[in-house]
Amino acid sequence: MTANSIPRVSVVIPLYQTERYIGEAVGSVLAQTYSDFEVLVIDDGSRDDGPSIVGRIADPRIRLIRQSNRGLAGARNTGIREARGKYIAFLDADDRWYPTKLARHVALLDARGDVGLSYSASRLIGDDGEDLGMTQWPSRSTTRCADIFTRNPVGNGSTPVLRRAALDAIAFIDPVLGRVCWFDESFRQSEDIECWTRLGATTTWQLALVPFVLTDYRVTTNGLSANTSRQLETWRRFRAKVKGYAPALESAHGDLAEAYQLRYLARRAVKGGEGRAALRMMHAALALSPAIALEEPIRTAVTYAAALASSAVPRALVERCMNRSALPLIPLPARST
Repeated sequence: MTANSIPRVSVVIPLYQTERYIGEAVGSVLAQTYSDFEVLVIDDGSRDDGPSIVGRIADPRIRLIRQSNRGLAGARNTGIREARGKYIAFLDADDRWYPTKLARHVALLDARGDVGLSYSASRLIGDDGEDLGMTQWPSRSTTRCADIFTRNPVGNGSTPVLRRAALDAIAFIDPVLGRVCWFDESFRQSEDIECWTRLGATTTWQLALVPFVLTDYRVTTNGLSANTSRQLETWRRFRAKVKGYAPALESAHGDLAEAYQLRYLARRAVKGGEGRAALRMMHAALALSPAIALEEPIRTAVTYAAALASSAVPRALVERCMNRSALPLIPLPARST
């Protein structure tokens, strides 16, 4: 790509207090085998050295855009607004891509004009980039709207590469902010699954899996300490919003979706040493929709057993048992900025 040409792909990287990782994230984009892209790093009110680190990277494809803190949704909206590419990719500042990430996504989107959102599998890594021995591997190559709502096969915010036309199909004018948005900025968590569900429920664009592990998703120590009660409250706001634009979807699948969310939060509560809270969540999940025990009996049983044991068994042993029971699709911590 020359300095004056229009890039095929725009890579949007929200940046907030991630000076430790941002150089690695940007470096993984610059190392792509597909090179027709621009990189939009959205400094979302960072107070650390992250923006300066980006500013020192000498590559004309990088643009650093500064704004006051608006959260992931607000940073992504700014990136979409500034993007020039036909395709828009998202990468969180503490994650990284494999070198063939963009090439494989562009190939799928070029071949299938009906696909608005492509996504891939992810490897889980730790604070220092170490392999945690787990992979988030979506189980379907095509996705029904109910699957998006209940299980979020896209997985995390660093896997999707979307067609600009698909994003524009779900754009709306936020009545409070008075500007065009794609992600709902009233959400500081669950903003990604809300966007994907809205895309599936209100348009004819399809979602499709690129069947390779192409993203390293970093599970940070800080990410595991988030308040599960606040996450549940946010998720229920998301469910209420779905009821507004897709009432039949929410009516048919809302309880199942919430049961899976409760089970996911129960696992996080166990990891955070909150055994009683985890047990309450598992009881609530099974009361809402016993189907989770039929659809995924091993994961449901292990989570329930871990919740029971977490108050009496050392935390490290509980985590080890949960990790060994990992299934291909692993729910991941929500992020906020």
